[in-house]
Amino acid sequence: MRILVTGGAGFLGSHLCELLIARGDSVVCLDDLSTGCRENIHHLTGPRFAYIEGSVLTPIDIDGDFDGVVHLASPASPQAYLARPIFTLRTGSEGTRHVLEFACAKAARFILASTSEIYGDPLVHPQREDYWGNVNPVGPRSVYDESKRYAEALTTAYRSSRHVNTGIVRIFNAYGPRMRPDDGRVVSSFIDQALRGAPLTVFGDGSQTRSLCYVDDLVRGIVAMLASNEPGPINLGNPVELTVRETAELVLELIGSRSQIQLCPLPQDDVRRRRPDISLARAQLGWNPRVPLQEGLARTIEWHARKLSSPNCL
Repeated sequence: MRILVTGGAGFLGSHLCELLIARGDSVVCLDDLSTGCRENIHHLTGPRFAYIEGSVLTPIDIDGDFDGVVHLASPASPQAYLARPIFTLRTGSEGTRHVLEFACAKAARFILASTSEIYGDPLVHPQREDYWGNVNPVGPRSVYDESKRYAEALTTAYRSSRHVNTGIVRIFNAYGPRMRPDDGRVVSSFIDQALRGAPLTVFGDGSQTRSLCYVDDLVRGIVAMLASNEPGPINLGNPVELTVRETAELVLELIGSRSQIQLCPLPQDDVRRRRPDISLARAQLGWNPRVPLQEGLARTIEWHARKLSSPNCL
């Protein structure tokens, strides 16, 4: 297959490009490097990989046939989308429309990488795909939440009115190598702080929960969705739920760090509980996460430790 991956130089996108090439596909990576970096894809150079520096905010014009399009382009970390709110909203709206138009023109299968943030601070637990969510449309996180909710609506409209073969996956709390140390999400923040001997900043009392899914498992799920004809939305995540404080303590234990845990005020609209129901992914895609949390964290810690001595992003 020949696949376009938007945002392919980012954390999740680079791992997806890697998996697609490993299974024999040809990949075109489109990325404006606003949150990704060339270093993430430097090892992928070869006849079946092409990188185009460009934005989804303008129409996409790439020659040749394509079998699939995976749309990952978007700021995803709180640090990134809070710093560029209008850019984030434009990426989810105008950007998604441009990528859908490209998929339509190429008669390619289109996969939207949506997010568990669709569910907001959920009143239903665990979260199933038929839950409509509890989102504050004017809160600081809304620039990301609403851009993805609109992107899902737009994807659905292209499926029903333009007959594009679309699929939507909702991603829960991805972590792993190549996530920026300054990303602002719990795993990368805790590992970076512990390696530097700094206090681990836990917001609130740390009792809020997350369900952490290792990046290798997530990209397997995206590829399974690409190979199917399922419209979604389908949750992709690890149903093992643990508190933010437990995550911090596990990182300290694995690193052997003496850093202290520092409690900080809880940000507005911070999610109290997060856990996916993955029954649909199991039934429709035959997908389950495989990498145990301690193993995934150990791999991620090793990568972050190497990055401390070579921090540049090309």
